[in-house]
Amino acid sequence: MVRIGIVGIGFMGWTHFAAATKLSEAGKPTGSKLKGGAVTAICTRSAAKLSGDWTSIQGNFGPRAPQLDLSKISAYDNHKDLIADPDIDLVDVCLPNDQHEEVAIAALQAGKHVLVEKPISVDPKGADRMVAAAKKAGKLLMVAHVLPFFPEFQFASQIIQSQKYGKLLAAHFRRVISPPKWSGDMSDFRKLGGWGIDLHIHDNHFIRLACGLPEQVSSRGLLQEGFVNHVHTQYVYPNGPTVTSVSGGICAQGLAFAHGYELYFENATVIFSAGTVGDAWCVDRPLSVISKGKVTHPKLKGGSEWCSAFTSELQTAVDSVKSGEPAPLLSGELARDALQICHAEAKSIATGKSVKL
Repeated sequence: MVRIGIVGIGFMGWTHFAAATKLSEAGKPTGSKLKGGAVTAICTRSAAKLSGDWTSIQGNFGPRAPQLDLSKISAYDNHKDLIADPDIDLVDVCLPNDQHEEVAIAALQAGKHVLVEKPISVDPKGADRMVAAAKKAGKLLMVAHVLPFFPEFQFASQIIQSQKYGKLLAAHFRRVISPPKWSGDMSDFRKLGGWGIDLHIHDNHFIRLACGLPEQVSSRGLLQEGFVNHVHTQYVYPNGPTVTSVSGGICAQGLAFAHGYELYFENATVIFSAGTVGDAWCVDRPLSVISKGKVTHPKLKGGSEWCSAFTSELQTAVDSVKSGEPAPLLSGELARDALQICHAEAKSIATGKSVKL
């Protein structure tokens, strides 16, 4: 069993904790001898959370966290103590974005494998240092970009790469939110890297994964103190597909979150759109494949619970620790590329020019 220590018990810490409770049941191929993993330690500065009272935690999806029995889990108020725990195999960093680098590198240097919530860092040089620290330590640095584990996006990645419906001709991605009022950790956009990193990096990571690294980006949008709050981007692939995206945090309250895509292949158009509108989850366009005059709705694999995609993500991390083989979807290098794209977009907005990668 892979023993997991979660550092940071906010919304993502709670989400990872809930997802990990399913690790022994999810994501295993037939005949697998892997025994999964379990959370055996947590770290938070909150005395209430250390005692098991997580009821203050509520995010923009999923249920409010409950009162928990932590009697069988080691609880620390300092991340250094958790990292030093010899009974921890994987340190799961769920801290605010600006704290990722320090804790991840400390864990790697202590001989632990690391899973760090996205983004890998807010600073590309920090991301470089994290990747270098993992190589020097001979340990896995995995970045928890969860989007490829959502069934609709897993399907999209598969059909782009397999060319099931022919070559991808064009694609458009959308990911927008209203400024969150549900988390104090997200109140300072500077620490987040702006919505151009904290939110939009999901799209850049997925585009990098499914389509490759673009040659350049051309972006227009809204900057606040140098940070991207809203962006429209064209990703330039010479002789490749036309790829665009829109993302940002300027929606009116009541449109808490929305995402989706339109994919235009030689032989089909594939669309998906959903979001939280007026406190209700609305799938305004379920995953649809339009081909030869017919509309079909592919059956998707994956659980239906609110944290199912995170369970798949954590199962992949656990399997990587067990096998010693890095998981491509959680690659630190891939996450670093996504961050570099974010910074190129900010530069493009500021200068009004395309920026090469």
